[in-house]
Amino acid sequence: MVRRPQPDDPEALRQRLVDVLGDFESHLRDDELQAKVLALIPSFHALRDLGCSLVDPEVAGSARDRILQYLLTYPRVPIDGDELMVVSGIGEWARRVRELRVQYGWRIISGVTHREMLDADADPSSMVKQLPRLAFSQYMLMNEVQDQESADRWVVAHRIRNSKESVRDKLIEFFQENVGAEVTGEELRYAAGDKTEWARRTRELRTEFGWPIVTQATGRPDLGVGVYLLEADRQAPEHDRNIPDAVRRKVLQRDNYACTNCGWRHEMWNRSDPRHLEAHHVKAHKDRGSNEADNLVTLCTVCHDEVHAR
Repeated sequence: MVRRPQPDDPEALRQRLVDVLGDFESHLRDDELQAKVLALIPSFHALRDLGCSLVDPEVAGSARDRILQYLLTYPRVPIDGDELMVVSGIGEWARRVRELRVQYGWRIISGVTHREMLDADADPSSMVKQLPRLAFSQYMLMNEVQDQESADRWVVAHRIRNSKESVRDKLIEFFQENVGAEVTGEELRYAAGDKTEWARRTRELRTEFGWPIVTQATGRPDLGVGVYLLEADRQAPEHDRNIPDAVRRKVLQRDNYACTNCGWRHEMWNRSDPRHLEAHHVKAHKDRGSNEADNLVTLCTVCHDEVHAR
């Protein structure tokens, strides 16, 4: 049976560890390997118990709760996996991290996912690039607020990842299943079958295929870092897909993130009126209107459609 850590007074546990290691001196002179190993087991247990005792057991009694409490104490700070191993007191700490992310909705980003987002993001001003750089073995809690709906999205991601579709098709299917919902890079990576290209393909869906997938850096400052959102299940016209992200963001900032015709803002979004903001060419693109900021104006999709209908 697997032994559960026994958190106690940290000082008492420290002294117990010192005593056990002190007694081990005599075992070093023993030629029998198994005897040495058996003599070290109590020190191994004492060290685990000491690590667990560092987090108040009244606040966090289980390994999963201790990991969460540790991450909540240091949000948006790189945390080594070894730190989580110490406070959890178990060898399967990585599984508990995954449970916190998948089953309980905590936005925990891994160093692997962060690196892939960095490699796919060409914008040097992106907030992703402003985060502390994570090593592959590190984690970071992005938000102290639990996402109650994430479990359902992970179920959808699991179904999609097992399909025979391409990475790009898997990603857009996942977005379409979650229109208007914030999704994380970890969810997208999982839906893509853990393929390293997921972040680059997500960017292509926006810049080359016209899907209104937004991030904090591309016109939605209200979104968290590492969060993506498909604003509507529709693609932009081909002539609007050539507007660089930096120009689109500049136009939105200039127009205070509001439709210049009716004043609609993202804060007014609701499921019965799922519009979003787009950049409209003052001089039409077909008439050789440029993709520069001075030839673009912010319109909501309702007003944009009305303008083109006229």
